Amino acid sequence: MTRLAALALGLCLACRQSDPPPPPPPRPALPATEVKRAVDACKAYVDKACACAQSVASLQQTCKLSRALPDAIQVSLDLTASTDASGSDLVQAQDAVRKIAKECIEELAKLPAACP
Repeated sequence: MTRLAALALGLCLACRQSDPPPPPPPRPALPATEVKRAVDACKAYVDKACACAQSVASLQQTCKLSRALPDAIQVSLDLTASTDASGSDLVQAQDAVRKIAKECIEELAKLPAACP
């Protein structure tokens, strides 16, 4: 009889409704100043690369490729604003914005040597 009571108690505990999971923690957003800095850095790089490409033919491809960087930042920012994005997607999108901004800054620094 005690085994039967223990089994019934175990079944009741297994069927018991658990508390709903807590809401997910709020998503940390990229600071507006960081977003502005990234966008400005890539815009400056595109402007300078394309201005240099007008006088230095070897920079034509650089100009063409640089134009994709502001769009890549925007795609990542759109993902961070999406309510469907998971926590890991958000972190990866924010990391992408930072990496793209870093690339723009580094490539902009290399341009003066190539530009007249």
